[in-house]
Amino acid sequence: MSARAQILADSILPSRTHCRSVFPWVEPVSVFGRIADQPGSILLESQPGAGGRYSTIWTAPFGTLKSERGRAILALPTGVRRGESALNALRTALSRYASRAHAEAVPFAGGGVGYLGYELHTDVEDLPAPASIPDDLALPNCWLGFYNCALVFDHLEHTIALVWQDIPGVPEPMPELENLERLVLEAAGEDEVPVPPEIRSCGAPSSSFTKVGYCEAVRTVKEYIAAGDVYQVNLSQRFSVRTAASPWETYLRLRESNPAPYAAYLNLGPFQVVSSSPECFLTLDPTTRMVETRPIKGTRPRGFCADEDRRLARELASSAKDRAENVMIVDLERNDLGRVCEFGSVRVPRLAHVESHPTVHHLVSTVTGVLRADRDQVDLLQACFPGGSITGAPKIRAMEIIDELEPVRRSIYTGSIGYVGFDGSVNLNIAIRTAIFKEGFCHFHVGGGIVADSDPDMEYQETLDKGRAFFEVLGCP
Repeated sequence: MSARAQILADSILPSRTHCRSVFPWVEPVSVFGRIADQPGSILLESQPGAGGRYSTIWTAPFGTLKSERGRAILALPTGVRRGESALNALRTALSRYASRAHAEAVPFAGGGVGYLGYELHTDVEDLPAPASIPDDLALPNCWLGFYNCALVFDHLEHTIALVWQDIPGVPEPMPELENLERLVLEAAGEDEVPVPPEIRSCGAPSSSFTKVGYCEAVRTVKEYIAAGDVYQVNLSQRFSVRTAASPWETYLRLRESNPAPYAAYLNLGPFQVVSSSPECFLTLDPTTRMVETRPIKGTRPRGFCADEDRRLARELASSAKDRAENVMIVDLERNDLGRVCEFGSVRVPRLAHVESHPTVHHLVSTVTGVLRADRDQVDLLQACFPGGSITGAPKIRAMEIIDELEPVRRSIYTGSIGYVGFDGSVNLNIAIRTAIFKEGFCHFHVGGGIVADSDPDMEYQETLDKGRAFFEVLGCP
């Protein structure tokens, strides 16, 4: 064991992790719907039919980490710290409450839950803060709540577990545990949560780009590629829709029409986040130290009939352009993982495999590695954040071009939503198919990877294909 790892092991507090089964089985949304209006309540859901196994509910954090204007505010029971970078503040909290991996097969035993916004890249790479890009939503660059209890749903075994930690210096979570158990029992006695009636938006969506402007931006990226600056850039536009629909109702409709393995609902008080992401950014098993990332690159819409659907899937699988995009990002992710993983451990067990989702087909690859003993979760984030599939390659130059061409900040979009555990675990999505509700508006980005042979009109249409799920659930004209 390295000296650094030994110091961390010696500093682990004598916290105790507990796990207790709760009966009977109910769906996570049936429980969470009762607390969806409470700030600090978070649902991470592997939705039915989407291939995931666990869903988790949290409420009432004992501390928070926010990053505003490039400086972190870390609020814990021991006091408030200000001024350091968000990732350094995260390391402080994780070290203070570090615990050993839980013996039972549950994915969460306490940690930070929330989001890391795209603009947090200024904490990771030597890039200036994009001061010239309007920050009209004025959201924190990151928001993590620290929780020492959770309700964990195992969709494979159809079991529900209450998981909690006794942490020295942190109030016991008994009130939260009793409340969560009561919510499960109440939900078990009622019908399933109905899908809300069709929503009609209060107007047509507006975009941060015109079609002409987006196509021109694509041409500019192609000029950078031709000049040798970059091989690929992920370019996005943001749609904004005035709506009277509640964020929770929108989430319920979205999960019905577009189930996803990395879905999320976050009520963060002044704003709410709805995500139906199909993409895994990072997972880290604290016992084996196995890291996995699953970049998506390459998309086709689903067909209107079975024959057309199969044709589109075959077209994607055989597309030299899409495969080249995917392989390019796989090489980037291999390089990122290689910075913190054991030499020779980085592998690509699956390359450019077609996965079908309710509205689109995707090309997905899997890259794995074993995190070195002298590296921790924050080192992993610093090596890999933000995910290469939503920046381009080379990553730093691609992000510079994104900052130059995109007219508004990305905020949560193409950052990550999920958790970083006190036990050393990580489970984060890529925050695509993700919307922000604030002050009567719903805002969501859509984008795609631009390469040398990209057609501007087709790239613009791809963004509309990816945005179809939100357009439909919001009832956009």
